[in-house]
Amino acid sequence: MKVLGIGNAIVDVICKVEDSYLSSNELTKGTMKLVDEIEFKKILSTLKIEETVSGGSVANSIVGLSQLGNKVGFIGKVCDDHLGQKYEDGLKKENVSYFYSKKKESLPTGTCLILITPDSERTMCTFLGTAGKISEKDVDVNSVKNSELIFLEGYLWDEGEPKSAFDKAIQNSNKVAMSLSDSFCVERHKKYFLDLVQNKLDITFANEQEISSLIDAKKFEDVMTFGKQLGKLIIITRGEKGSVAINKDQIIECESKKDLDIKDLTGAGDLFAAGYLHGYVNNLTILESLEKGTDMSSKIIQQIGARLT
Repeated sequence: MKVLGIGNAIVDVICKVEDSYLSSNELTKGTMKLVDEIEFKKILSTLKIEETVSGGSVANSIVGLSQLGNKVGFIGKVCDDHLGQKYEDGLKKENVSYFYSKKKESLPTGTCLILITPDSERTMCTFLGTAGKISEKDVDVNSVKNSELIFLEGYLWDEGEPKSAFDKAIQNSNKVAMSLSDSFCVERHKKYFLDLVQNKLDITFANEQEISSLIDAKKFEDVMTFGKQLGKLIIITRGEKGSVAINKDQIIECESKKDLDIKDLTGAGDLFAAGYLHGYVNNLTILESLEKGTDMSSKIIQQIGARLT
């Protein structure tokens, strides 16, 4: 198997809102907020649902890798309920091997409200449900060992139990990539994330805001300096400024695509990671991998939702 993803198994509920809706509900545009079941249901009751689809950051990347012809798998915790079955069906439909046996849990399957404003930016409210309760018992060691690379998400660190799952996966892996996921996520777990980036990861994916937050960078040159000193592969997306790979002393830049009909930025980072990892596991150059990531992210932001149709 080329890549095994381990992350939050979340069902996305996509809704369109005005900017005023975010401010009246005290939501920060472009970020992800964790909510409890009561707050989740309260917000959902005020919304019109556009679409419901299997999601989760790393799972979206894994589906993208599958669509590019790679043999991939995913581990993520769901409950044996309606949404849990919908989630599993969504992965199988995309030819993703699902290495998790669902059962009745005390919490329901995780759900994420994706609120899309007129500028196509997405703001997320996530009720993790049972997704955030993944533990080392849920990690299939054989699938980890049989993968060229595992791909983890920083979002998984928003609850305590997954640490044991992360550690078990990393200890048994051949190579490890991880996405920092969200700047709020980085702020909450900065010390541990920095340790992961410096000592345990082979590849780190981040956007400019996330990596700057991680190292308290005042300017992008600080990020460049950190990346060169790190001596490992860091992939940074910069929106309209394109993307940058820092590999020891090597800096490789890739321009973003212009004149796109942007409809929804959900999944842009996830599909960028899919494109880059496709290049990585198929021995393309760093520049070719950046270009593939750019191509995938350009496609996803021109449709609604985080999975290419």
